[in-house]
Amino acid sequence: MKYTQLGRTGLKVSRLVLGTMNFGPFTDEADAHLIMDAALDEGINFFDTANVYGWGENKGRTEEIIGTWFAQGGERRDKVVLATKVNGNMAGDGPAWPNHDKLSAVNIRRAVDASLKRLQTDYIDLYQFHHVDRDTPWEEIWQAIDVLVQQGKILYAGSSNFAGWHIAQANEAAARRNSLGLVSEQCLYNLAERRAEMEVIPAAQGYGLGVIPWSPLHGGLLGGAIRKEREGGSGRSAGGRAAEVLADPAQRAQIQAYEDLADKHGLAPGELALAWLLTRPGVTGPIVGPRVREQIDSAVRAVELDLGEDVLSALDEIFPGPGQSPEAFAW
Repeated sequence: MKYTQLGRTGLKVSRLVLGTMNFGPFTDEADAHLIMDAALDEGINFFDTANVYGWGENKGRTEEIIGTWFAQGGERRDKVVLATKVNGNMAGDGPAWPNHDKLSAVNIRRAVDASLKRLQTDYIDLYQFHHVDRDTPWEEIWQAIDVLVQQGKILYAGSSNFAGWHIAQANEAAARRNSLGLVSEQCLYNLAERRAEMEVIPAAQGYGLGVIPWSPLHGGLLGGAIRKEREGGSGRSAGGRAAEVLADPAQRAQIQAYEDLADKHGLAPGELALAWLLTRPGVTGPIVGPRVREQIDSAVRAVELDLGEDVLSALDEIFPGPGQSPEAFAW
């Protein structure tokens, strides 16, 4: 496994991030434990979760599964850089009780203590804001975070799904307090969805944030969706975002060209998509969310791929990026 530093921090993390969102809803506890053990065996030390994972009436279940894994000992907790998130309503499917969601100081304090209990740990390495809170001033948010850092409950703060100007606003407010501010941004970014290149990634680079792409295969679309469809396979590519894209003739032709390129160079489509992200400026590592052990092996192979300029140029032709702003929309 290869490692890099998370943004402008001294924290060293693997170039792949283990996403745990499937733990609970799709992967049972025993298999989830095996996947986490396998990830450590492969050198993946960066694990990502969120307090709402488990979903519906089972919100928090994913953190609980990670907690029971940590409780097995064997230096599991010490070896892992643990990231979780705060913002969402934790009141099941019903409406949130006042102050039980978003980023008020009250909810941040409550949410971090609940996550620590579920995770069976006394600290969180990276505490991420799952979404921007347009109602809570950054002065209040950073005051709450500074207290948690002083208490040793969290070490770093990050964002997820922020616009570029949100990153700037957050870190300028932190600078006024002499606080470290955001050190990472977790955003939707892959070959088929490159709008983050316009402003989010430049803002992250400008403020020293590591970029952590989620959905690197765009809901299975970049994992050989047409090939699997032709072979009668099932899985994520059979529905959702991938099915909608493949139903459009123009977008289907684009994905077919991508799979043809992968075949031409003897590459698995999913591994090619991950390897491309690892070449992108500012990217710390993409989140991979395996449901089974074998998917970890495929992701690890992507880290070792060395894509030539001919492949990178061909990918840009198939999936042209939007360009940097303001040129992308100004002229």
